[in-house]
Amino acid sequence: MGTSAGIKANGGLDLALLVSDVPAQAAAVFTTNLAIAAPVVVSREHLARSGGTARAVVVNSGCANACTGDEGLQVARDMAFETARLVNCPAEQVLVASTGVIGVALPMQKLRSGLPAAFDALGADAAHGALAARAIMTTDPFPKESAAEIAIGGLDVRIGGMAKGSGMIEPMLATMLGFVTTDAAVPKALLDRALREAVADTFNAITVDGECSTNDCVMLLANGACGATIDESTYSAFVAGLIAVCRELALGIVRGGEGATKLVTVIVTGAATTAEARKAAKAIANSLLVKTAIHGGDPNWGRLIAVAGRAGVAFNPSRAAVLIGPTVLFRNGRPYDDAAPEAAAYLQGKELTVSVDLGSGVASSTVWTCDLSAEYVRINAEYRT
Repeated sequence: MGTSAGIKANGGLDLALLVSDVPAQAAAVFTTNLAIAAPVVVSREHLARSGGTARAVVVNSGCANACTGDEGLQVARDMAFETARLVNCPAEQVLVASTGVIGVALPMQKLRSGLPAAFDALGADAAHGALAARAIMTTDPFPKESAAEIAIGGLDVRIGGMAKGSGMIEPMLATMLGFVTTDAAVPKALLDRALREAVADTFNAITVDGECSTNDCVMLLANGACGATIDESTYSAFVAGLIAVCRELALGIVRGGEGATKLVTVIVTGAATTAEARKAAKAIANSLLVKTAIHGGDPNWGRLIAVAGRAGVAFNPSRAAVLIGPTVLFRNGRPYDDAAPEAAAYLQGKELTVSVDLGSGVASSTVWTCDLSAEYVRINAEYRT
């Protein structure tokens, strides 16, 4: 459920509450940024103290509660305590997340007033989920939701999630905020493994601007309500469903990147290792020169070659290749500039693919990004004002 607690100056939805009827197995991944926000600290503590179980997740937007000292930590703990009081569970079974401006005090009195309204309005239908997805947004142009249903042992297992993020996006372990639930029962070890496997090729394979937030987290709750239990024999099917949900959410973040007009798939092949392929793909996806060329529709393949060459991975230009869409612009040390008009026409589209072969092996990786526009500069130049 999502409601307004008055945290956002515009009066918009800014408080979301997710509650399981029974204790759920919980797994989470958090930011690797060393400037850790108070909600991340508290959620880590609660997962450790509860043995990885949770009844609720409480999320606010409009304030990150990051770099707010001991007072911010107390507010994060109070958020959990007040939620636990309503849900009738231990405070350690409540996870906390926040998003918004760093260094601003989160007004606990507004949360204390807003939480009962959010709790009283809880519901399991799509309309309630949609309100929650909107309540966690900041600069997002649209909410991100996704769901999948898979058959396990003759039972229907549901997986659903919501996420937010538009700027300050290059997840390093997690994304801005992501919350996924399933009604399957999943043992702790398998749930942790499944979340990390899903995040690796979804949330951790996107970038908008190369920035890692203080508040990044993805949380996964499994409460077993449908009666199905995931084990090694059904793990692959479960993970496939989880990846499908996470990928749709992650791509939604890139599509809604601040100022974005194009979704760009970056494919790197011919790498010596998968890790080097991912490193090169991230370098290309984060290149300001590449992103601005794509925004302007300029098929400047030289920028892609230059990034591949400075990415710090094995690279053989005499065997390398660059494609924009299906069009080869460089291969085996030779440019194909006569194909530039074809590539330029392709770049007028809204969903694009650029491919680079490093000429050094057989490993590959895919990363998703967006173009860089003047609107991104405007949004971030005025973010606090």
